[in-house]
Amino acid sequence: MDFTIDKYIQFSDALKRHGAHARMYHDVDRHPAYALRIAETECAMGWFTTYYFRSLHFSSHAGIIRAVAALGHNIGYHYESLATCRGNIDAAYADFCRNLAELRRLAPVHTASAHGTPRSPWDSQEIWRHHDIHRLDIDYEPKLDTDFSRTIYLTDTGRRWDGYHVNVWDKVPGHQQQWEREGLIFHSTDDIICALTTPGHPVNRHSLLVNTHPQRWMPFGTAWIAEALTQRIKNTAKWILIQHKSLGAKKKN
Repeated sequence: MDFTIDKYIQFSDALKRHGAHARMYHDVDRHPAYALRIAETECAMGWFTTYYFRSLHFSSHAGIIRAVAALGHNIGYHYESLATCRGNIDAAYADFCRNLAELRRLAPVHTASAHGTPRSPWDSQEIWRHHDIHRLDIDYEPKLDTDFSRTIYLTDTGRRWDGYHVNVWDKVPGHQQQWEREGLIFHSTDDIICALTTPGHPVNRHSLLVNTHPQRWMPFGTAWIAEALTQRIKNTAKWILIQHKSLGAKKKN
């Protein structure tokens, strides 16, 4: 059974054995309580990662953010400022700075990761074409500061590990096809675990950047089934959205 707590423990254990070549981070899109549960699980394993929280959680779930930090994990800002400010770069930058200062009142923050809003036409990373994120004492932004010629990106966006075809923003253009040619695209968590624990598998020649969404990982039951069904509907909607955008681009050309 995939996307359970037990499976997450097996997955994390395989990544830990991959050593310093594996970096894990979590986008806390919804249900921060699930993030705390994963953070506690990781802490018990001696595995410390990074949790990116959206601004809508800063006040309503401040206690959870502090608790995750107290366990020894890093806290990051999961920003969506350009979407929030409807494409206004300067307003988005001001929004980013304001929210970053608010989060830093809860925990030290030296990293930020963009939140992709599928229905929005704006990619919040565009802010950094006009401003320098590193001048804000941000040391690391995953998509900006990772060398993807040396690092494979794995994400459970879409509740699958090969969902880049239905991901609007959460993918790395220009590299996905190369990883596919090398046999470095995986469908299930078991596929990744098997690759990591197989000597000589090509995945073990690369560094890994692994992104998860804590609300997907839970004990099997009603909530697990609801999450699986909801994500299936979302994937269909995102696929339709991508096809619509592609058709619109072809018409323009």
